[in-house]
Amino acid sequence: MTRRTTFKLITSMVLVMLLIVLTACGNSGTNANSKQTTLDFLWFSDGKEGEVIKEIIKDYEQTNTKVKINLIEVGFKDIQTKLKTMLSGGKPPALSRVTDTGSFANQAVDLTPYVDNADQFEDQFIDSLKPYYVINDKLVAAPMDVTANGLIYNKTLFDKAGVKVPTSPDQVWTWDEYTAALKEVMDKGGARYGMVWDVTPHRWSTLLYQNGGSILTEDGTAAAINSEAGIRSMEQFKQLHQEGIMPESVWLGGENPNNLFRSGTVATHWAGNWMISNYKDITDFEWGVTYMPKGTQRSSVPGGKFLMAFKGSGYEQEAAEFIEYLTSKEVNSKYNQESLFMSPRKDSSVLNYEFGKEMFEIFADELKNSSPLAANDWSRQTIISKISTDLKNNIVEVLSDKATPQEALDRTAKLINEAIGSQ
Repeated sequence: MTRRTTFKLITSMVLVMLLIVLTACGNSGTNANSKQTTLDFLWFSDGKEGEVIKEIIKDYEQTNTKVKINLIEVGFKDIQTKLKTMLSGGKPPALSRVTDTGSFANQAVDLTPYVDNADQFEDQFIDSLKPYYVINDKLVAAPMDVTANGLIYNKTLFDKAGVKVPTSPDQVWTWDEYTAALKEVMDKGGARYGMVWDVTPHRWSTLLYQNGGSILTEDGTAAAINSEAGIRSMEQFKQLHQEGIMPESVWLGGENPNNLFRSGTVATHWAGNWMISNYKDITDFEWGVTYMPKGTQRSSVPGGKFLMAFKGSGYEQEAAEFIEYLTSKEVNSKYNQESLFMSPRKDSSVLNYEFGKEMFEIFADELKNSSPLAANDWSRQTIISKISTDLKNNIVEVLSDKATPQEALDRTAKLINEAIGSQ
């Protein structure tokens, strides 16, 4: 072998070795990147919480460098369809923000094995939410925020009429006292109407629970809406319209109750806590939140948004860890405080909101004094979703004198029992 040949051979060997090293380095980088887990997170926003969650995700990724959160944003009205499509197509997201836990419970990861102690984990959250996320003894989700129905009032009109609202739970009006106060604000304060009420069976059912009724029996095996309490609630609701305390234009004509309240001509708005954020820009008059009246008892209707991980994503462990992070005291408090939402955590019922702190505390008190039957009913979304529109239509039938309260609720009960039977 000549010296030139030997030199060429050595050079070739060096080049081969260098290529191997470079390839190894390249493969090492790929392997490092492949170790980063990407979690698809299906999300919708009602307000500013989309920006808040992005900040929280950024903080999480900086601490957990091997995890990347891919936030998939869709409209609220599209979230159910999008999630169902992903699940049926065999490509579930790692996790999603949901309102309807019941419809996806069978596809959800049971978080029980992933938390240190399921009982302690559940005990962090207000009791009334438990039926929403513990289904068939499985921890199928975790609450991210909580909602409540409550009473927003036009302070300017009440002051003009010289009518005082309850300022503590021990001053809560009876329904008779409440309607008398509304009539006085209409007579002396110049209010056109005493109240507007959102056109949803969810909001209407608040009256049902205050009268001691419910949509379903406690065990969920039969309808209970056509009970004496249900009939009384329907009669009472109609009477409010007949006496002109409530405008027919909302439930019968489709007029927006928010716009009516914003006009400054309505004494009270029966709405959800999210309206605090919605109404914060009102400057034409003063407004606030007071306690709802009671029937045989006090009650609101708890609801909220939940976090759910899904089977088959391949990242069940990572999704469960991220859910624990999002529902922890520090992170969940930040999320709800900055989003102007209510925290589902027992230790975060009082937050330092930039606006409406005292108002949120009244909504929180309404939740603490709610009938357990309210969550028991509305957490059963596989049933409620089938009859909700019919219930609304039957309420309208009563208001328009096309059915008696008994007839309307008997029809609703029949539909409920059929829905239960088809489960």
